[in-house]
Amino acid sequence: MKKSNKKELSPEQAKELLNTLKIRFEKNINRHKDIDWNKVAAKLEINKEKLWSLNEMEATGGEPDVVGVDKKTGEYIFYDCSAESPKERRSLCYDRAALDSRKEFKPKNSAVDMAAEMGIDILTEEQYRALQQLGKFDLKTSNWIKTSDAIRKLGGAVFCDRRYDTVFVYHNGAESFYAVRGFRGSLRV
Repeated sequence: MKKSNKKELSPEQAKELLNTLKIRFEKNINRHKDIDWNKVAAKLEINKEKLWSLNEMEATGGEPDVVGVDKKTGEYIFYDCSAESPKERRSLCYDRAALDSRKEFKPKNSAVDMAAEMGIDILTEEQYRALQQLGKFDLKTSNWIKTSDAIRKLGGAVFCDRRYDTVFVYHNGAESFYAVRGFRGSLRV
């Protein structure tokens, strides 16, 4: 029998994840006032690949939650809402070019590659700042954010964190990686 490459959860896994997401949704209602969970769940149930991506976010410690709805498309927007950088998405350099440029002590993966494998997008600076309006995140960790081509061509990449009740944006060589730096993702459903 040929193995399926479909990114789909079993019915039991889907039910368990939907329950986890519902509990988190209800516990953090301030993140998504005026959004009806039943409508979110209905959309998730028909978007199996998106549900799979949310499971990947959950499995890597991201604690995904609804943070808004796109008024034009009607898509629900999920961000990783874990207090700190998702635990299983740390110690990564920025992208494949950065990973390939390392001669030794290579990290296990890059943030851009891992996000693509999960079917999610790395947060932009604007999205990261919007997340910080919903709570206090990354008081001890930091996260790579989407970096412009101009900065990448020069070898750099950009990351953010929250210190002193302020969101800071920094730069580093894209090939660098640290135990406290990971990435947060977004997903539209």
